[in-house]
Amino acid sequence: MTRLCDTDAVNESKPEYIGFVFAESRRKIAPAKAEELRANLSPDIISVGVFVNEDIKNIISLARSGIIGAVQLHGDENETYIEKIKLLTGKPVIKAVPVTKKGGAQIWAESCADYLLFDNKTGGTGQTFDWNLIGEVKKPFFLAGGLNINNVESAVLKTSPFAVDVSSGVETGGLKDRDKIISIIGRIRNE
Repeated sequence: MTRLCDTDAVNESKPEYIGFVFAESRRKIAPAKAEELRANLSPDIISVGVFVNEDIKNIISLARSGIIGAVQLHGDENETYIEKIKLLTGKPVIKAVPVTKKGGAQIWAESCADYLLFDNKTGGTGQTFDWNLIGEVKKPFFLAGGLNINNVESAVLKTSPFAVDVSSGVETGGLKDRDKIISIIGRIRNE
């Protein structure tokens, strides 16, 4: 989410989570902008801060201010880092794991992260990966990587994720598209 009209669209369609990207990306927003968007967001929707190897102090500040309700980590963060985030923020942590080979998803199976997020190698590219590589995972996980209105239903049926993480699949011209957001949420919920 980068614009007020994005939050209007999700307030209408009511996904469980939305993301604010604080890592270097074309979607990166400043904390002040995230605060403005959070204020416009339904309190029922959990805002997730997306980070890559971020200074823990910055994450704590965003969590304590109420801007984010969960933390998503896409870097080289280890178990000590994750434990510290959980302890100091009290927020759930989602650890992104690139799935590039069979068994890759299981490496983090015992992580103290509340959830895993399975994505392609680099993340944020809008490219899918071979979902067969996930295998059996007991920890609840988010599925990401190139999900859109055309493939999300089969992705959910094939992998049984806790949730899906969609970004470029609901964009037009690099910006969130209200109609695509509403359509994909309807498809996911079989409405």
